[in-house]
Formats: sequence, structure tokens, C-alpha cells
Amino acid sequence: MKDRNFLDTVMEFEQQLESMQQQFVALKKFVAHMMEEHQTLQTENLHLRTRLEALLSNETATHSVDFEQKKEDTLDIGEGYDNLARLYHEGFHVCHVHFGSSRKGEDCLFCLSFLNKQNG
Repeated sequence: MKDRNFLDTVMEFEQQLESMQQQFVALKKFVAHMMEEHQTLQTENLHLRTRLEALLSNETATHSVDFEQKKEDTLDIGEGYDNLARLYHEGFHVCHVHFGSSRKGEDCLFCLSFLNKQNG
């Protein structure tokens, strides 16, 4: 009787090992898939950052030329106004609502209104 119990226990243990091995194989496949996806996303992120930097450098060069032309056309109002205008053209808010935060390439009506008040 003891031998029968022992044999049943060994067979049950064997089934558990096979089940665990199947789970382990599935887990390895999942991890491999996740690593491939992670690598793909890292590569895509790198390409997007490179493209963004190129676009921003072109935009900054364009804005600096426009800013210099506008600066020559305006009256000499003062160093403070020039600094605020320069900050605005570098992509930062100069209005009281969002002062110092990044504009993310979008114009801000508050900033433009403020700069026009200073100019006029």
C-alpha cells in the first residue's frame, strides 16, 4: 500500500514539474517579446528625439533671424523689454499667467498683449 501511495506522489510531482516547465516556456516567450518591443520603442524614441532636435534647431535659427529683424525695426524701449522679448522668442512665457513656463512652440495671447503694451 505504501508503494502505491509513493508512486502516485511521484507521478503527481512529475505532472507538476511538466506544468511548471510549460509555464516557464510561456514566460520566456513573453519576456522575449517584451524585450523586442522595448528595443523597438527605444529606437523609435531616439529617432523622434533626433528629429525634434533638428526641427527645434531650425525653428530657433528662424526665430532668431526674425527677432533680430524685428529688434532693429523697434524703438529702443529698454533692456528689460528686450530681455522679455528675447525670452518669449526663445519659447518661454513672459505673461503673468504662465511666466517662465515653456510655450511649446505656440503663441500666447497674454504674452503678446503684454509685449505690445510695453512696446506702445
